[in-house]
Amino acid sequence: MPTADFVTVDVFTTERFAGNPLAVVPDARGLTDRQMQRIATEFNYAESTFVLPPENPENSARVRIFTPTMEIPFAGHPNVGTAYVLGQRPDLFGKAVTDQLRFEEIAGLVEVGLLRDATGVIGATIRAPRPLEIGAEIEPSLIAGCVTIDAEHIRTTAHKPVFASVGLAFAIAELDGLDALAAARPNMTIFHEAAARHAGAGLDFPVFLYVRNPQTPWSLRARMFAPLDNVMEDPATGSASAALSAFLVTQAPEKDAGVHVTIEQGVEMGRRSIIELDVVKSAGTVTGVTISGRCVPVMRGSIDV
Repeated sequence: MPTADFVTVDVFTTERFAGNPLAVVPDARGLTDRQMQRIATEFNYAESTFVLPPENPENSARVRIFTPTMEIPFAGHPNVGTAYVLGQRPDLFGKAVTDQLRFEEIAGLVEVGLLRDATGVIGATIRAPRPLEIGAEIEPSLIAGCVTIDAEHIRTTAHKPVFASVGLAFAIAELDGLDALAAARPNMTIFHEAAARHAGAGLDFPVFLYVRNPQTPWSLRARMFAPLDNVMEDPATGSASAALSAFLVTQAPEKDAGVHVTIEQGVEMGRRSIIELDVVKSAGTVTGVTISGRCVPVMRGSIDV
């Protein structure tokens, strides 16, 4: 029976069994689309990745990202975790692995830099593949209904709830405090209503909630819910964090800036994650967003396919 080797890692953490788990198949040659989807469904993580030879030999690999229900164009923690896994290997499809990798993905080319210390590769930094795209605003009452809190807890002084993307669209909304953030619970009925009302915005209405730290405004706490995509809650969402960070820096009054953002996520799930982001803004436009995180290995084995 054919088999496929896999590795699992926890991403955006230095502690095993925290952060966001990811399954990686470092050599997915021979697997069909259907097999990749079924393997991702079997793992039932927020995402699993499958690594293939690049279409352009100047790039490092082609990386396909699957949720338990569908393939998606881009996500943050799968790229960081995949780069970490590949960074442990001496070569990739016959080429030496260097500290600079380039992944071909549906959303575009993702540039990756490996992070090292004296022990070896410890994580990765990735660059968001697309410029910031700001979509439609969303009624605060709709966001509140999705996560079962009172609409008065949705802050609109800085911005209304809005879709934002650097490769994958999220509905982002600011809450007025950690108590409201902790109280959030997904309501499937309202999520279905929201997805129907905003059809075509991206995935099925993933909601990214955040709270600012009043002492350090570029330090945020967040939660992400995407129950219609089989993710009741995600412990670390790099793509949403990048979209949020780019959006907030765009809203800032400075025309030129380099901003470091720290987002803490997964606390309410018992899987604390730390996502580090750097956003560059020039002449009023965000020109670059990078996402950085540490990883730890958890499991390895093979799958009968």
